[in-house]
Amino acid sequence: MPKPISSSKSGSARSLHEVFALPAGRALDICLKLQTAILEHRLAPGVKLSEDEVGEIYGASRTVVRAALQALAHSGLVTIEKNRGAFVAKPTIREAHEVFQARALIEPAVARLAAETITEDDLSRLHKHLGAEHDALHASDMGRALALSGSFHTEIAEIADHRVFSSMVRSLISRSSLIIALYWKRSDTACESHSHHALLDALKNRDGSAAEEIQKSHIIDLHSGLDLKEKQSFKSSLAEALA
Repeated sequence: MPKPISSSKSGSARSLHEVFALPAGRALDICLKLQTAILEHRLAPGVKLSEDEVGEIYGASRTVVRAALQALAHSGLVTIEKNRGAFVAKPTIREAHEVFQARALIEPAVARLAAETITEDDLSRLHKHLGAEHDALHASDMGRALALSGSFHTEIAEIADHRVFSSMVRSLISRSSLIIALYWKRSDTACESHSHHALLDALKNRDGSAAEEIQKSHIIDLHSGLDLKEKQSFKSSLAEALA
């Protein structure tokens, strides 16, 4: 399972209860399981997250499920509508453009910072991450490959060791996953491993300028790989998606 956040340079990244504003416990556990299902595209944008059904699947009370859903809503992965309930967020075409425009501005600078601070342990972890992404692609597990591709970017943000940028990148990557679920038009849209390998080489060489340019080109290419037209999202029951 891809980690929602990665280890920081000090070995003690912000804990998950800080990221989701939840104490360690059942609500946080459900929150992370739903997050993973969304980021792996097992739950489609627009799917209703019934408190009763989620509670039945995970054996939890409505109060616990509600806390998990509210935390996900705060992160932007879920929307809560009055008198209707909670739904996996469904980004608009305008939001899709804006998210990738923001990524193209922020992530190249983050990559440059990462090149200046990266350690051998960081490089080893990124190599293993790319290996897992490669294995998922070869197994045709596109949901996991897409999730791993996105978390590769959050790993780089953690390595850059800039808390504001890291928070922004995590939010943008989560929103990007939903955008890709709706609008991707080719199988390699978020899994262009050659770009990730090139970026890793630049980081290994501590070449901030190269890392910045590669990351910028990569995100522009991701943006161009989306089919930004209105379309219906695929259907999936909660029980099937969360099994």
